[in-house]
Amino acid sequence: MTNSLQEKLGQEGYGGVYKGSLNGRPVAIKILNETKGNGEEFINEVASISRTSHVNVVTLLGFCFNCRERALVYEFMPNGSLDKHIYGEGSKLGWEKLFEIALGIGRGLEYLHQGCNARILHFDIKPHNILLDEDFCPKISDFGLAKLCLQKESMISMLEARGTIGYIAPEVFSRNFGSVSHKSDVYSYGMMVLEMVGGRRNYSAERSNHSEVYFPRWAYQRLVTDEDINIQGSTTKEEKEIAKKMILVGLWCIQTDPSQRPPMSKAIEMLEGSLEAIQFPPKPFICSPSRSEGSTIISLGQPTKPFIYSSTGSALDSTASASEE
Repeated sequence: MTNSLQEKLGQEGYGGVYKGSLNGRPVAIKILNETKGNGEEFINEVASISRTSHVNVVTLLGFCFNCRERALVYEFMPNGSLDKHIYGEGSKLGWEKLFEIALGIGRGLEYLHQGCNARILHFDIKPHNILLDEDFCPKISDFGLAKLCLQKESMISMLEARGTIGYIAPEVFSRNFGSVSHKSDVYSYGMMVLEMVGGRRNYSAERSNHSEVYFPRWAYQRLVTDEDINIQGSTTKEEKEIAKKMILVGLWCIQTDPSQRPPMSKAIEMLEGSLEAIQFPPKPFICSPSRSEGSTIISLGQPTKPFIYSSTGSALDSTASASEE
């Protein structure tokens, strides 16, 4: 199908992805590494994604599980992953399209959390795992870390942290922050939306300590002081409103306390509503991201220092929490 793995599309945590052809139709085939455990990540992906059918979730067309050979056959996404389109000055996606992509990802997550027979928690939402079709319609992919739970089950138990540094919710590292639930995906979604606006990674090994700018902190400071966001590429009033709306929703989603994060249905409602209707989020406590991209787990303990902002008696420091499911 892949013509002997001739064209490689990318590399994921559990294997390489290659372009292939199935009955004349282009497909993407993920070949899983033989050395990765007993196949748990393969079973995870097949079991979770085979239950889905949504325009914003990638379609699984088939799989191979023959002795040590494991492969997953997906629909082909000609525009690749989102991370290739949001970083740097080379990005050609306009603000309206960025907003549509953020909204589509949110709808896909809402479906995984509420629309399936069994609730699916993805645990690895990030730009690299969002694929774009020929019309730049976003599709959530890579379900190797996903967990299934009963529809009415709100909390789940986990023996170890899972996900990608910079996007993992605090409670996934330490239960001192709360219980792991669908709100953990909401946190990752918020980080990704903020990254889409900032056009920069959450952490970068190339930045020196003194010059590093952590975008969520920077954005929160500007909103609190009512300063111009001045995001690159946002020139019209409408584009600036889109950027501000995405920032506000992103900041709600990355609240350290899971109970303060909105469910995906509420996040979508805020994105689709007016900017004026969005309440100002409480000040989140965010731990500094790891500077080692090779790291898999970092110990957070208790929340560290909050965003760098000082005010006396500001009414914006605390607001009503977003509604819960």
